[in-house]
Amino acid sequence: MISIKQFRRSLSHAIRGLKNVARHEQSFRLQLAGLIVVVILIFLLDLATWEQVILILLSASVLIMEVVNSIVERITDGLKPRLNPMVKEVKDMMAGAVLLTSITSVIIGLMILLPALAELFV
Repeated sequence: MISIKQFRRSLSHAIRGLKNVARHEQSFRLQLAGLIVVVILIFLLDLATWEQVILILLSASVLIMEVVNSIVERITDGLKPRLNPMVKEVKDMMAGAVLLTSITSVIIGLMILLPALAELFV
């Protein structure tokens, strides 16, 4: 049986976690602003449904990677001293994963959005 009370509690924990990331991670806030811009452009531009879906998925993937990055940073800080070279490597690798996701998202986003924006000015 599905418990509404349990679901609401789980949802509350998840929202608190996202607020925590947003409060402490500047990158997450910037990426969230990017998602808001993308959503506004989706409503303003004449995009196919599949293009809209891809833009939302890409934007969400960047935010998800940033949350995972924050989790890994906190875990590694808790397990090892901040100056441990392995901790630095792990943090750098996670930052690289976020960067790759972001770059891929921007490239694909521009491939979808630039032609649609160009149509507005033609």
